[in-house]
Amino acid sequence: MNAALMELQAVSHVYPDGSHGLRDCSLSLQRGRRYALLGANGAGKTTVLHHLNGLLRPTAGQLRIEGKAFDYSRTGLTTLRSRVGLVFQNPDRQLFSALVEEDVSFGPLNLGLGADAVRGRVAAALDAVGLREQARRPVHQLSFGQKKRVCIAGVLAMEPDVLLLDEPMAGLDAPMQTELTALLDRLAARGVTVLLSTHDIDFAYRWADDIHVMAAGRCVASGPAPDLCAQADLLRTAGQRPPAALALHAQLVTRGVLPAGPAPRSVDALLDALKYSGVSIA
Repeated sequence: MNAALMELQAVSHVYPDGSHGLRDCSLSLQRGRRYALLGANGAGKTTVLHHLNGLLRPTAGQLRIEGKAFDYSRTGLTTLRSRVGLVFQNPDRQLFSALVEEDVSFGPLNLGLGADAVRGRVAAALDAVGLREQARRPVHQLSFGQKKRVCIAGVLAMEPDVLLLDEPMAGLDAPMQTELTALLDRLAARGVTVLLSTHDIDFAYRWADDIHVMAAGRCVASGPAPDLCAQADLLRTAGQRPPAALALHAQLVTRGVLPAGPAPRSVDALLDALKYSGVSIA
């Protein structure tokens, strides 16, 4: 296997108040994969994202980029943040310009790009999140979901290799969640590595290629989503239950309603399987 695009190696982090954000945490990211960072509140998910973006520096251990220890110089941090974009859970922490297009253009301007290149990137990023018509709108007039999409556009305008999102579905209604999921899938298909934090195991099981399971500041397991989500004991250590689709499928197989085999990745897919099996679900 090729060297990981990014990895944390045995990283620990102690905050100024003495609390531990991470304890000997190791995980890696490969190019173009969709990752869910799964864990309960306080498990260390946000701290992991802040280390991958260089906002925090390990107390012990290493951040490595393409096999090399990361250089925390100003040049190193500037390069990292041009390649690794972070979208905060609360968009008001990330937005500071008066107009939408001004906020999205901030990153490309700081890269020293020319005016035409910046305009092109801003337009493409706003198109990607469905906000092209809102370019001249004041940021303070936007809804919570629209603000989140502006934050994502601001990161996309940097054309990153890695997109980190902290609880991106929080505060979004169902249609907005569907739109955001489709956008993340398109980015991954273009080779962008996507890592999002969540405590929603049903979403993680449905969407992710791979899952990193967090508990008490450690990554306690990493692997393909179907494999990890089938390990009930592991999930319990991280304060998680099995995905609903997986649990229902197991019951239906036990009762002879469905044949044994790989479980569908969502309840909707499970209902389709029942329909095609000839079972009435009316």
